[in-house]
Amino acid sequence: MSNSTSKILMCRRTIVDTILSCGGSLAAILLVRALTDPIPGFVTWVALWVAAAAVLTLAGLLVTRSGDVVTRYASLRGYARLGNALLVKEIGMAILLLAGLVRLPSVSLSFVAVLSDILFTAAALFLPRFLVRSVRREEREIKGGSKRLNALVAGTDDVAVTLAENADASGHYNVLGYLSDDPSQSGRVIGELIVYYAASNEDLEALQWRLGGIDCILLPKGHREGGSAGDGASEGKTPANNDAMSLMGHVVKRSFDLLGSGLLMIVFSPLAALSALAVRLEDGGPAIYAQERLGRGGKPFHIYKFRSMRIDAEAAGSPALYSGDDDPRLTRVGKFLRQHHLDELPQLWNVFRGDMSFIGYRPERRFYIEKIMAVNPRYEYLFQIRPGVTSYATLYNGYTDTLDKMLTRLDLDLYYLRNHSLWFDARLLALTFFRIIGGKKF
Repeated sequence: MSNSTSKILMCRRTIVDTILSCGGSLAAILLVRALTDPIPGFVTWVALWVAAAAVLTLAGLLVTRSGDVVTRYASLRGYARLGNALLVKEIGMAILLLAGLVRLPSVSLSFVAVLSDILFTAAALFLPRFLVRSVRREEREIKGGSKRLNALVAGTDDVAVTLAENADASGHYNVLGYLSDDPSQSGRVIGELIVYYAASNEDLEALQWRLGGIDCILLPKGHREGGSAGDGASEGKTPANNDAMSLMGHVVKRSFDLLGSGLLMIVFSPLAALSALAVRLEDGGPAIYAQERLGRGGKPFHIYKFRSMRIDAEAAGSPALYSGDDDPRLTRVGKFLRQHHLDELPQLWNVFRGDMSFIGYRPERRFYIEKIMAVNPRYEYLFQIRPGVTSYATLYNGYTDTLDKMLTRLDLDLYYLRNHSLWFDARLLALTFFRIIGGKKF
């Protein structure tokens, strides 16, 4: 980036920040006006307040050199400098009130004015940056999580073979084999790829299960029934287990997760403290239990729960599934926590961190994922999204304590993935809430 371009960006952002800060100050003083009786000369007073906010904001930005951080929309250093600029502004506003240059009817209203100015200005300056950063982060994760598409090539002639070679070399496709509607071609090997037979939608659906999912079928240009083909190549998409939610939907969902989990951690902090104390007092062991799970992109993370089982619950070394309220490994406190879903409270931290979402699929351990994928490799599709505290499958399939139930749960999770939307999530969140307050087990 040239120096001239950098200076233009710095000036532009300084102007925008000053305007946003003035907007925050205006909102603050309008709030003060709503809390008190009419103030004589209010319009003039507002003009002085906003003008002072503009001068002090500009001074704060220049003193802290906040505008020098060109990439601050995604920079913690930029946030820190902007916070210092905000501090300079608010100290100046407080001095104006104390010196009597700007007068309010009472000291309490002056305090409210400064406090409101801090909150509204911080929101005006930081929320747009947070949204931009969220959009960019989600975009990077979605693009970074994209994988080679599992593809079949229609036809078995030379054009189809060339298309298969070019598709595999492109890095965008994982060519599984060739597709033919001629039964005599079934099982034939061309190069290292097998020819699969499919003459109907039912055959293709069965092939989807057999191969663990097909993202698309590549069609040579001019391809017709019977295997004839033209000179070039084109791509035909088939229904696949891909994430249906748009980028903006992901941004809105992540914003809700962040704000909701932060608020709930504050609201439920007394209950969480009591739960942790009860677990600790029962057997002297740790209150929080951390276990590695696989999440978005297949990356491992630690899921947190209040410990509900004995410390030696898996002393034998191999993972063991929870078998219900009669599981002998449960402690008395742990059984109560499980029955009322209180053991899940620490997962609010996982949601806040971005390891999980409120709604998704329930994350599983690598040990069981490998067992599932040995039967149905389509589990890999779930890695496109964040796992959830609750899920469509949990609500309609209950707790999974066998491999068969895990495979059924996978089908439900894939249905959720194909229909992933904010409205679907809202319905599931509401249903989860009503089931919890209704005392229903799931």
